[in-house]
Amino acid sequence: MSSQQPIAILGAGGHAKVVIGALRAAGETVTAAFDDDESRAGSLISGIPVQGPIAHANELGLRRAVIAVGDNDTRRRIAESFDFEWVQVRHPTSWIDPTTSIGVGAMIFAHAVVQGDSTIGNHAIVNTGATVDHDCVVAAFAHFGPGVSLGGGVSIGESALVGVGASIKPHLSIGEKATIGCGAAVITNVAAGIRAAGVPARPLSD
Repeated sequence: MSSQQPIAILGAGGHAKVVIGALRAAGETVTAAFDDDESRAGSLISGIPVQGPIAHANELGLRRAVIAVGDNDTRRRIAESFDFEWVQVRHPTSWIDPTTSIGVGAMIFAHAVVQGDSTIGNHAIVNTGATVDHDCVVAAFAHFGPGVSLGGGVSIGESALVGVGASIKPHLSIGEKATIGCGAAVITNVAAGIRAAGVPARPLSD
């Protein structure tokens, strides 16, 4: 990532702190944060002022932005509602094989690894210390917690959530909007919308 125009941070919760830290480490200039929670207006997030609702970033003429929101549905709603230049976030301690494809607005945080011929979709999150092995396909708006490990050839559906420290066996499929619990060991496919947890991971009843 090269420093260009300043970047607006859309969202001012805890995830925004990780985003701001990664952007600063990569030499980017973060100018302001925006959040639709009125109680955050006028506060600071990692020393950055929260200047009001997200729409205000448009009014100020800011063009480059990152959606610093962990919730997948909210991240999608913001992406579909605004026409910013969506910035990739790549922490300089991450390692990304040059044969990978990384989508707009995707975030690869500190000490994460993305191996050869993998695809990370638009606005997906590969969190701190997560590993994505070769030939994985991670769809748009998916989110991995810290320490997640994907074996080779894994497919992750849109807006799926994989919890902290979960591991997924090679060549499996995790469906759209599925949720994998923290520390789970996934050894079979998980269908769309299913919540699974445990060692080995099993579907959870409502």
